[in-house]
Amino acid sequence: MLTLIVKFLVKPEQLVAFKQALNTNRLGSQNEPGMREMRFFQGKDSPNTIFAYERWENAQAHQEHVNQPYTQTLLQLAESALLSPIEMMTLNDTDPAPLHENNPKRVQAEDDVFSLFFIFKIKEAYKEQLLQQFTSHVAQTRSEEPGNIVFDLYTIDGQDDTLVIYEHWRKESDLWDIHFKQPYVIETNKLLEQAIVGDMEQYMNFVNEF
Repeated sequence: MLTLIVKFLVKPEQLVAFKQALNTNRLGSQNEPGMREMRFFQGKDSPNTIFAYERWENAQAHQEHVNQPYTQTLLQLAESALLSPIEMMTLNDTDPAPLHENNPKRVQAEDDVFSLFFIFKIKEAYKEQLLQQFTSHVAQTRSEEPGNIVFDLYTIDGQDDTLVIYEHWRKESDLWDIHFKQPYVIETNKLLEQAIVGDMEQYMNFVNEF
């Protein structure tokens, strides 16, 4: 499995056209046998920032996707529509692994889903300690918090100083009022205060799916 986060910083005047091209690309990809998941998100506080979260059967399936006419059209538009080069992050699973199709939780009609990408730089000396701490943190979040829908931790190929947490909550208060008050989260945050380069808030990307 190949999992990617792709970040686009779009010129304001090109935003509508670029989102339309992304949706066309997603529609075309639904006929590709190697595509497992493709979701797009727009920054709440930075609407010109777009994230794609993608899963492919393997690298070959992704390359075949890149070669498709609708993907080439998107990439050609990106040459003039973006403020900076496309940022592509190849993700590696950690323990416990992402649940994906095995996730027993589903979005309900009453949910006001609150999502974020927490992409944060760390002091490399803390990496193994953080991964060990998150092993129980992720498991407890999934099993003990009904407000959580998705909580996945990844490393990034070629970026030993960066970790990614991909989260969905049934509503915003499930994160701030419940999750952050859990004993295991308080313990993790104490470690993060030592391990993160800078402050935690600067790395939080709150997003809406489209």
